[in-house]
Amino acid sequence: MLNQQSRSERNSTLPDASTQVKLLEETDCGILPFASKIAASGSLPLRSGEIEVLQINTGYRCNLLCRHCHVDAGPDRTEMMTRQTMQHCLEAIKRGTIKTIDITGGAPEMNPEFRWFIESLRRVAPEAEIIVRSNLTLLLAASTFSSLGEFLKEHRITIIASLPCYTKENVDLIRGKGVFDRSIEALKRLNLLGYAKKESNLELNLVYNPGGPSLPACQAQLEAEYRSHLMEEHGIHFSHLYTITNMPVSRFLGELLENGSYCRYMNLLEKNFNPLALETLMCRTTLSVGWDGALYDCDFNQMLHLPLRDSAVRHISQFSLERLQNRQISLGQHCYGCTAGAGSSCQGSLL
Repeated sequence: MLNQQSRSERNSTLPDASTQVKLLEETDCGILPFASKIAASGSLPLRSGEIEVLQINTGYRCNLLCRHCHVDAGPDRTEMMTRQTMQHCLEAIKRGTIKTIDITGGAPEMNPEFRWFIESLRRVAPEAEIIVRSNLTLLLAASTFSSLGEFLKEHRITIIASLPCYTKENVDLIRGKGVFDRSIEALKRLNLLGYAKKESNLELNLVYNPGGPSLPACQAQLEAEYRSHLMEEHGIHFSHLYTITNMPVSRFLGELLENGSYCRYMNLLEKNFNPLALETLMCRTTLSVGWDGALYDCDFNQMLHLPLRDSAVRHISQFSLERLQNRQISLGQHCYGCTAGAGSSCQGSLL
């Protein structure tokens, strides 16, 4: 099964970041460069505004090997954020206008400093929304993770959990054998702790992404379907469903190239380009921090190693609102993924 492969086996045809950028920019699929596309709508240069969200990637290690993971996360990844880099993040939050702190990975809970970091974040930013992106299955793991749900509840953490479908067959196909059943059990445990219950104010949000090279269906419609199926079949509550477009990055890009559907998918994204999505792109209010402290406009640019443009600030230790706000955003062909249809962000559709 996919979640039992070694990284070398699954990456035999996966290009590295610099090669991915070249493929995205140089492969002739008959579509305009993304910058030319938005120039025609009068939105170039695309600039950020006030930094409201600090998205922090604490490392690429994960206990799963999901088929479409844009991080190429897995059990054998060694990249991990250190406590020193986390301390730089805390200092930036003290000086900034951050309203939301979005902790991601890999599986962020697998960083040895995870609990220390969450405790420190809550002390530094008592009123901020702190999000942890979880794959759910670690909540069932023994020893280190056995009290994870209680810990997240204690610190009023919003959970965003990937559940790419409400059927066992589709989830296991994308995420690995047995993942659906473990995810359902974890959701039930979170519900027992009060998550997704109105009286608790503890949010438990789910993420859907398509199983192949297609755009997500209407977010509101899918949310209604998820609610119906998960409640009737498993008695599960959740707060919201977020739909996210598969980005042509990392494993999903490798899959598109391997099965010959890359140009078809890119043409689909361009055909459905929606200029209205430009106003609320996540890169306009988000700053992404890599596991090593390097700064990016978004999580996808981080995976492609596309650094900030026209900024002397390249590392979280150099954080400066004056230099980072109103910065020109680094663009590439993958940006079509965020502007297709209803738009896409790490917190769901944009429109």
